[in-house]
Amino acid sequence: MRRWGTALAATVLAGGALAATAGTAGAVTPATSTATATAAACATGWGSGEKTVEPAGHAPLADIRTGRHACFDRIVFDVPGATAADRVGYRVGYVDTLHQDGSGEEIPVDGAAILEIRVAAPSYDPGSGAESYPGRAREPLPGVDVTGYQTFRDTRFGASFEGETQIGLGVRARLPFRVFQTDGHVVVDVAHSWNAVSGTR
Repeated sequence: MRRWGTALAATVLAGGALAATAGTAGAVTPATSTATATAAACATGWGSGEKTVEPAGHAPLADIRTGRHACFDRIVFDVPGATAADRVGYRVGYVDTLHQDGSGEEIPVDGAAILEIRVAAPSYDPGSGAESYPGRAREPLPGVDVTGYQTFRDTRFGASFEGETQIGLGVRARLPFRVFQTDGHVVVDVAHSWNAVSGTR
């Protein structure tokens, strides 16, 4: 298991980006807006570099959902009980190959690029050991269908190992993304294109 790094995502989470999305973090329905609002929403500088936040707790993962929006595709990790004070740590970044935590075995993921997402929320209750999320290694995420998405191409469950859940998200290309948290959620948005999102890579 790789160590948690420094909080590289701090500047991404600051200011208007978090405030603008906090109220709809769990929403996974297609966004609707005027052309002006859509253009404004897409004008953000996310970049495609790794984004990391240290964990403050290890509440169990309850669900993983996806949705389509005007400027991006979204994946939401539901972690009930997690708050700003008891935040869920994460590490999100592009990898050439997804290797399963623990075994190191390669997990094939469809798409031109692979976004590895690690969330410090196990798929089981740390106290009782009871399963809290029914992910299975190498399999698509249960109940998630990304057919017809503009950016997402595939999802694969990697492992839940030492308090951390690992998944592979196949995307159309190496595109900008952001990660933020609200109470009970870790949210990853991947932009539809570089043209829609300004900023450095």
